[in-house]
Amino acid sequence: MSVAWTSSYPDYTFDGDNKNIPIVFSAKTLKRFYEATVLNEISNTEYIGEIKAKGDKVIIRTVPDITINDYLKGSDLELENPESPSIELTIDYSKYFNFALDDVDTQQMDINMISKWAENAASRMKIVIETAVYADIYADSDTYNAGNTAGYISQNLLLGATGAPVAVTPDNILDKIIDCGQCLDERNQNEQGRWMILPAWAIAMIKKSELKDVSITGDSQSILRNGRVGMIDTFTLYKSNILSTATDSSGPVCTRILYGTKDALAFAMSINKTENYRPQDTFANAMKGLVVYGYKVVIDDAFGMLYAYKG
Repeated sequence: MSVAWTSSYPDYTFDGDNKNIPIVFSAKTLKRFYEATVLNEISNTEYIGEIKAKGDKVIIRTVPDITINDYLKGSDLELENPESPSIELTIDYSKYFNFALDDVDTQQMDINMISKWAENAASRMKIVIETAVYADIYADSDTYNAGNTAGYISQNLLLGATGAPVAVTPDNILDKIIDCGQCLDERNQNEQGRWMILPAWAIAMIKKSELKDVSITGDSQSILRNGRVGMIDTFTLYKSNILSTATDSSGPVCTRILYGTKDALAFAMSINKTENYRPQDTFANAMKGLVVYGYKVVIDDAFGMLYAYKG
């Protein structure tokens, strides 16, 4: 039995004008490997359920600091009326996908390509959203958690600034990670839930550094065992190839390495609608999807940036 020749597929090798060469369509597809996405791991996502239920805005209540006064026997007590300012998390971003699979193509496939393409769309959606978030939030880094006078108390930690970025090497990468931890310590931030996102070149430096000694990570095995980095100092480290970068005025291409606690960033996303449908002007099955999302640095004291390049 011959397979009809269609323009939907690449030109296959054939003998002369004979296009009736049997073609076997594999029931397997090439595996795709996507950029790692970790936004859900580093942010507070508690508001997702509320977004799905109520719409496009969530009012986040904050806890005020209560004043502690000296007590003098027989004196009147001062009554405080603390205010609890609120923060708005607005769901003001949206992305969509919309693709079709022609009926002619469907006839020549024995796997559900719509499902495969939907999986690809979901992965690509996460990458696009996360890339946009990283390119935006770095500007909200706390003044004392970034720059070359970092540290709320010390004010002398070098975390890099425009025109004076930090050169990170295998010899100093541990120092820089610890400096970032010190910034959060000086801001009295919780040690639980701390994270740092590093580019691949920085992860490679860690593997070449003294951190090959398992005692530094507190792990029972060397971090070289499988290429993954776990905890260093108080941070859980994540690798990402989609951090924001910039060609600095001093010359090198710098990466905006982000760090903080899970309380620093609020993120909410809702898949508003996914539909399978038949487009009117063609014979095809189609799928479209709409995602709305919002994000905000809600505790800037708990969020910072290391502006660095590969030294």
